[in-house]
Amino acid sequence: MNDITESSPTTPRASSGRGNRLSADDWAQAALDLIAEQGVGAVAVEPLARRLGVTKGSFYWHFPSRDALLQAALERWEIFEQKEVFGSLEDVPDPSARLRALFQLVAHEVKPHVIYSELLKALDHPAVRPVIDRVSQRRLDYLIASFRQAGLSRTDAQHRARLAYAAYVGFLQLSLQLQQPKPAREDFEAYVEHVIQTLIPG
Repeated sequence: MNDITESSPTTPRASSGRGNRLSADDWAQAALDLIAEQGVGAVAVEPLARRLGVTKGSFYWHFPSRDALLQAALERWEIFEQKEVFGSLEDVPDPSARLRALFQLVAHEVKPHVIYSELLKALDHPAVRPVIDRVSQRRLDYLIASFRQAGLSRTDAQHRARLAYAAYVGFLQLSLQLQQPKPAREDFEAYVEHVIQTLIPG
């Protein structure tokens, strides 16, 4: 997994003020980290430069503006989803097994969902809305296609996909926005298995 996930290395830090040691990807990843922690509105050049241990000159080496950095961060998040989530399932031939693998993968990734939750709160931002629209539609299309391949009719597949996605977004809202108590690990695993058994055709 690349470093958009919680389990991967922290954002790289430069060992000196020579800002060109950092790449544009380093800045984009740092912006994603900040979005996960504080939301889209927190993305700004000076705090990111302090976090990375460089001067603002490093930023302007790679980006003309804060908006350009935000766009790069959103693109990085979107590409991660396409490659690391959907791409990792391409070798699973059985559609029901693929759905199970998807649900398990989604259940145990943390930071991408925190970022998604923060982006949902910033849908009025002109750079955020198109990305969320694309990602959400891509997810629904993938679910519909997978449920169809698992034997459901088109209508049933559409309904099941919407139900699955609503369960995902609703769980994020309960966990991250309403700050419901985090379930114990065994309770969470039982919940994930219940969702799988309920939604995936046998």
